[in-house]
Amino acid sequence: MTDRTLYEEIGGHQVFENLVSHFYALVAIDPILRPMYPDSEMHEAAERLLMFLEQYWGGPTTYSEKRGHPRLRMRHQPFHVDLAARDAWLSCMKSAVDEIETTPELKSQLWEYLLTAADAMVNQFE
Repeated sequence: MTDRTLYEEIGGHQVFENLVSHFYALVAIDPILRPMYPDSEMHEAAERLLMFLEQYWGGPTTYSEKRGHPRLRMRHQPFHVDLAARDAWLSCMKSAVDEIETTPELKSQLWEYLLTAADAMVNQFE
């Protein structure tokens, strides 16, 4: 058994940076997600996601140092997140996760968390 975190096992900062970069490249062209991100905020949104994912998986604690507790549901409340938005987010993220070169077990662990997190962000049930 190892004491290494998923962050370390999966490849650290570069892997998470690539994941977030791939994800936001797809968000930028997604007809559902793109309108949620003003041009001036895309870079900052990517930085926040990178810091959050790194911290969640055992990397640097930069997210909490800069932003405090994640409070994900509260931070996403201003956005209209319905099932279509969740599915679009998951589609973009699945493509990004699929590009990671790591073991199927680590990918699965990461993906299962992302599925749960995406479901938790839904705040519109029409």
